[in-house]
Amino acid sequence: MKNRLFAAGALIALSYSATALAESNVGSSDQGEYLSDWWKQSVNVVGSYHTRFGPRLNNDIYLEYEAFAHKDWFDFYGYLDVPKTFGAGNSNDTGIWDKNGSPLFMEIEPRFSIDKLTGTDLSFGPFKEWYFANNYIFDLGPDSDNRQNTWYMGLGTDIDTHTPLNLSLNVYAKYQWENYSAANENSWDGYRFKVKYFLPLGDLWGGHFSYIGFTNFDWGSDLNENGNKSRTSNSIASSHILALNYAHWHYSVVARYFHNGGQWQDGTELNFGNGNFDVKSTGWGYYAVIGYSF
Repeated sequence: MKNRLFAAGALIALSYSATALAESNVGSSDQGEYLSDWWKQSVNVVGSYHTRFGPRLNNDIYLEYEAFAHKDWFDFYGYLDVPKTFGAGNSNDTGIWDKNGSPLFMEIEPRFSIDKLTGTDLSFGPFKEWYFANNYIFDLGPDSDNRQNTWYMGLGTDIDTHTPLNLSLNVYAKYQWENYSAANENSWDGYRFKVKYFLPLGDLWGGHFSYIGFTNFDWGSDLNENGNKSRTSNSIASSHILALNYAHWHYSVVARYFHNGGQWQDGTELNFGNGNFDVKSTGWGYYAVIGYSF
């Protein structure tokens, strides 16, 4: 379920400077066409192929609501997916409100500026601003054995690269509530380092063309303890996105590299009751996104 990826174009809003750029790309005549001048939102159709957050490869087409904002001390990104919108993809992908599979998946990333809340300039060197950073993930499975509830919390900052490249960093500790019945439920379990980047590439076909992405480095988990060779203490997910943005419509293609995706040990042989299979948690997955901002 953790394969739900937000629309790539809105990743521009993951840092303050990227948000400012996205806003400047919209002409003054278009400003009144949005419901809010600071709460940016869109509805997207996302198609995914061979994502690797679970022990099996996953494919899906689904509907997504997405929002992002930066206002004073508040920085926000989040999305809500309806995985079984179209009944297309892997098994358990029909009947939105039945008891098979997850009807909703949510991820939010609120950050709160320590500089602005305390009235203190904490910048030094390339570090422009500091945040109390959060990343919360919730998967509404049909019961606690099929549900995820994860909170990453820590420190974030924006980096001045002195180039058109926008860069932000966050480091988190993770508290794990439900996790699909995994052994690390209801415990502090591991850490995450997240790098986010955005580089404008110029104008293309009347829109604004960008390279956007993020990389998650997870480490220090106890999932592989007690002889559990199918799980790992670390994983990497790295997204590389080409996005074309207009005033309202946006389009993007994504290549995402997984290393032990979902902390599943690549190549391990498993059997969930339907015969043996090999875990394929390392390799590339792909996405395509079409969205409308309002």
